[in-house]
Amino acid sequence: MIYDSLITLTADYKAEPCLATEWAKQSDYSYLIKLRENVKWSDGQRFTAEDVQFTIDRLKEVPSVYSYQVQYVTGIDMVDDYTVKINLDREIPFFEYQLTFPILSKDYYQAEDFVNTEKNNSPVGTGKYKIADVEPSYIVLEKNPTWWNKDTNLTIEKITINLYSSIGELYNSFKIGNIDLVATTNDNLQEYIGTIGYSSKELKGREHTFLACNTQNYFLSKQEVRKAISYSIDKENIRSSVLNHKNFTSSFPLDYGSWLSQEQDSSSSYNLEQAKQILIDNGWNYVSEHWQKIENRKTQRLALNLLVRASDVNKVAVAENIKQQLEHQGIKINIVRASDEQYNQNINRKNFDIALCSMTLSTSPNLSTYFGEGNIANYINEEVTAILDEVNNTTDENILKEKYLRLAEIYRSDIPYISLYHNQYTIAYNSGLVGEIKPNWFYLFYGIEEWYK
Repeated sequence: MIYDSLITLTADYKAEPCLATEWAKQSDYSYLIKLRENVKWSDGQRFTAEDVQFTIDRLKEVPSVYSYQVQYVTGIDMVDDYTVKINLDREIPFFEYQLTFPILSKDYYQAEDFVNTEKNNSPVGTGKYKIADVEPSYIVLEKNPTWWNKDTNLTIEKITINLYSSIGELYNSFKIGNIDLVATTNDNLQEYIGTIGYSSKELKGREHTFLACNTQNYFLSKQEVRKAISYSIDKENIRSSVLNHKNFTSSFPLDYGSWLSQEQDSSSSYNLEQAKQILIDNGWNYVSEHWQKIENRKTQRLALNLLVRASDVNKVAVAENIKQQLEHQGIKINIVRASDEQYNQNINRKNFDIALCSMTLSTSPNLSTYFGEGNIANYINEEVTAILDEVNNTTDENILKEKYLRLAEIYRSDIPYISLYHNQYTIAYNSGLVGEIKPNWFYLFYGIEEWYK
């Protein structure tokens, strides 16, 4: 709310203009960005292309949580005061979604008196609110009178950000009403703040947990085996038995609310009878509580290794649950508990049958990690390759929706991966805060202009 970015995201994760009004992909390695004119920093200075160039250069020089978003930028050309050309060293699908980092003021950070403590504590921004006061235990924000969006009327005049030395102190402060809103991935929030005096919303988080099937493996190269495994896993059982109902089951990486993903009933993929029938139809026999098949005069018993990171106790418990479910179906599973280093090496070298993986999803809808060259599952599909190329070279929303719908269909029918769940993100807010609270994991304050106390 203090700093604007070039691009922001809607509540359904669609890129929309902010400090950039337009953007265009000029080539595989360059983007042209048109900047909003008549924007001022909260100190009254003019926002220009120099600020964008300064910010990107700064992010490449100084480590930041945003640095990865510009890691492939080779340079910035300033076409004029309100137009920049961003050059890349490789093609980045949906690069515009990487432009969500906060833009900094070149004049402010390069001023001779920047080292002055008082000034350093009150940086300027172009956002809805500006910093009015900084103390050891709190920061006060007030409405920014220079904010460029004059069509939006903010009803909340002042916001106080309270700073605490411990999470326990924070939760106690929320319980007694000193905090109006708190966001957390803590699975046991109610144990700390109780159940009364506030409202809450549980959201799908950006961590996606899934099984990667090595499609070059002898057994897993067979689609019927991957389908049988998928139909044999009860995700709700994992959620209730291991995760204490604190996660959301998933059927596709983007089903956290992205405009490019249709909501699916992820439990519909659980069907033990269908799993058995698929194997029978493809020549498998159930003998002595195990599935086996005779190929090249040899009896092949269906047995697979499941790779999991040993240091992640929660994931080990999930792996054990999956093992129990699959062995109940006659699919033998051996859990390989690997150290962090071994796990990463096995993933990179594709040295696994099935791997239990988690991925923190980008703001971008790019699915190259799942489908592109060198993907985790060793998966090759010519139609998918063509779709990835097409979605990377179009801005037509209807085409994008159509192609992503097809990607989801292939994902669920060909099953190179089995989506399991997304983590849970909780927003708790006191009853005195009035208005529609409609956050996602990218931004908490959608609709804040209509909030009041």
